[in-house]
Amino acid sequence: MVIDFRMPAIRLVVASVLATALSAGTVFASPTSVDEKVRNALQLDQNTERGATLYASHCAQCHGQRALGSASRVIPSLAGQRRAYLVKQLADFSEDERASREMHAVVSKRELADEQAWADLAGYLNSLPRASFPQTGDGRGLELGEAIFQDQCASCHQEDGRGDDDGFIPSVRDQHYSYLVRQMRSIASWHRLNVDADLVRYFDSLDTEEATAVADYLSRMRGPIRDHDRMNSDGTINN
Repeated sequence: MVIDFRMPAIRLVVASVLATALSAGTVFASPTSVDEKVRNALQLDQNTERGATLYASHCAQCHGQRALGSASRVIPSLAGQRRAYLVKQLADFSEDERASREMHAVVSKRELADEQAWADLAGYLNSLPRASFPQTGDGRGLELGEAIFQDQCASCHQEDGRGDDDGFIPSVRDQHYSYLVRQMRSIASWHRLNVDADLVRYFDSLDTEEATAVADYLSRMRGPIRDHDRMNSDGTINN
């Protein structure tokens, strides 16, 4: 028998099971614990040179020497991504709030299993030049994609796709089309625990034409962004 996890009744059961597991503390880390670790990491001084060394040793094999990812392998570009968002994702992978066997194996390594490593890695990745020519779609639904994004998504991700001012909402520009499509479908299928339920429901409401149109539009975003670089207490600059 094939179970359709998009059915409302099945979702309620899944949500109930997840809530029970979270309250019991037997399967997943407490979201409060994750948030505390993120706050701690963001307050640490960054050592981007150490971040570069950690990246080369543990991340470059998949994400590439310049952190531009791989469209054919559906691996995201990390170059220029928001620092706070990167720290949050590392914390979520480390605490099993986001699923990925490959990432769990990486972040469980001793060198990457602490908040200082997350701060160093995120600072280094944020400093890298963004992808100039990420993979794009077929270009046939760009008007539809722009209309949906600007109407439904720009209030959080901003009209230029840069993410929110605090940096916890990711930049969705300069990213590979294939990765954007996969993540939209993954979120819609309740495969990511670290996203808001309203976002899950919204992505599930999009049909294939709409989802791919939005992904194609985002993958083609070019030009300057409105963000201003910020000076941190340790003298580093991030956005």
